[in-house]
Amino acid sequence: MESLQNNVVNNPTILAGMSHEMRTYMNSIVAFSYLMKENSYSNSEREEFSNHIFSACEQLMQLFDSFLDSAKIDTGNSKTEARICSLENLLDELVPEFKGMIKKESDSGLDLFIDIKVSNSVKAFIDQKMIFRIIRGLFQNSVRNTRSGYIRIGLSPNCNKINFYVLDSGHSYDKYKEFLNTEDMNESLALHNDTYTAINITLVKKLINILGGTIWIERNDIEGSGIYFSIPARIIAGSHACINDNVYSTIVF
Repeated sequence: MESLQNNVVNNPTILAGMSHEMRTYMNSIVAFSYLMKENSYSNSEREEFSNHIFSACEQLMQLFDSFLDSAKIDTGNSKTEARICSLENLLDELVPEFKGMIKKESDSGLDLFIDIKVSNSVKAFIDQKMIFRIIRGLFQNSVRNTRSGYIRIGLSPNCNKINFYVLDSGHSYDKYKEFLNTEDMNESLALHNDTYTAINITLVKKLINILGGTIWIERNDIEGSGIYFSIPARIIAGSHACINDNVYSTIVF
C-alpha cells in the first residue's frame, strides 16, 4: 500500500511546495508583464519577455494538471480505457508537442530522439491516453532538469508487454531515484526541493500502478538518467511483436 505521505491531497509539504511554485510562476508573469510596459526596451527584448511569460504560464498549467490528475487517482476517480493502437506510430502525436516544449523551455537547445523498435503493423490493446500522460510527465521532468544534450524516448514490444523509456543527459539521477523509491515524500522533498518533479513522478508511479506495470531507473551514460517502465499489453492476433529482428528507427530533431 502506498504511503499516505505520497498522497498529494493530504500532504502539507507537497501542498506548501506547490503553493510556492505557483507563486514563483505568478511573480515571474507579473514582473515580465511590467517590463513589457517600459518604453526603454526594444521589440526583440519585449518578445523575449513575452516568451518568458508564455513559458511560465505553460509550466504553471503543467504543474496544476499533474496535481489534479494525481489527486483524481487519490480519490478513486480514475479508470483505464484501452483500445487498439498501432505501435509503429504510437508516439507520433507527442512529437510536435515535445518539439515545441524544447524550443520554449530550453535555453541552449536539446536534441530529441524517438526510437521505435517494432516491426510494421504491430498493434496492441492499450490505454494510449494514460501511457501518453506517463511519457509526458517524464518528458516534462527531463526538459526541466536537462540544460543541454539530449532526451531520448523509445518503446519496444516484448510478447505480452511493452517496454518504454525516457532517457536524458541531465544530472538529476539521484533526485529521480529518490522520488521514485521514497516511502516518505516529506523526507525526499527536504533532500531535493523540487515539488514540480516530485508531483510528476508521483503521478507517473500511480498511473503505471493502475496499468499493472513496473517502473525503474538506471544511469544513462555517466551522469544522465534513464527511467524505464513496462506495461502489460495484449498484442493483436497476427502482429509479430516477438520477432527479434524488429525494425529500429530513430527520428532526430
